[in-house]
Amino acid sequence: MDLRRLCGWSLLMGLAVLPGLTAAAGKCERLVVTGSPDAPPYLWQDPQNPKHLIGASADLLQQVAGELGIKIEMLYAGKRSQALDEVRSGRMDMLADAPLTLNELETLDYIHPPLLENDYLVWTRKGSALAYREAKDLHGHPGAVSQKARLTQEFGTFAEQQLTLVHTPNLTQAFQTLLLGEVEYVLAGRYSGMAAAQALGMANDLQAYPQPIDKPGLYLAVSHNSACNDPWLRGQLAKKMTELPASGLTEAVLQRNIERWKAQQQQLQPQPASTPKQ
Repeated sequence: MDLRRLCGWSLLMGLAVLPGLTAAAGKCERLVVTGSPDAPPYLWQDPQNPKHLIGASADLLQQVAGELGIKIEMLYAGKRSQALDEVRSGRMDMLADAPLTLNELETLDYIHPPLLENDYLVWTRKGSALAYREAKDLHGHPGAVSQKARLTQEFGTFAEQQLTLVHTPNLTQAFQTLLLGEVEYVLAGRYSGMAAAQALGMANDLQAYPQPIDKPGLYLAVSHNSACNDPWLRGQLAKKMTELPASGLTEAVLQRNIERWKAQQQQLQPQPASTPKQ
């Protein structure tokens, strides 16, 4: 083989391995992730290890990251606003449950599709005469929603203009106003509402219409200031988020974490059970 041919083969071999080397160089091996500390079954502070967050969002992200060969640390960073500040600054890499807001596009890269969809349902007292099929049916009926609910911006605008809603400090108080007859319905997440109703002993007194009134996504959002924010990571996470709905894993993980959270609350008795804030 002459020298020119040998050099040509060497060049081709070098070009063939470059993409792999580039991907490997860009791969981040460890991500520090945070999120809301009071949103079971999605995320909440681990009572056994308060520095960490646990829940369905954490479990799904751990599964996805493991498939990508990335280690995840789910750390408590304070209340939701503090967690957001930690990620904006780059001190932490990612939020596991970010609502999609236009303002945050300046500081965060959202991974599409969302990790989870938080279906908001219309909850009423059992035997309620309220007839609900679509959002406009609630016009003129008093309702309640937690101040910490994370609704889509579109539905939030509609609700402000078209619905009569009392904003309570948390979901517990919203359900209490419902049982007292002060409102006719509560807007609450499918799973957070289920968990709260069970923890408060209200499961037999409440019912939820199955069709969601709003479907805000809970997104993975990577900080612009994270050293791990690169095209490889964003692309791989987006691929995994696309595959996740068809895997059947999400529903099982959510149900498992409702039971996990309930078991923890029972262990804390006779202290009052903490309940979802949304």
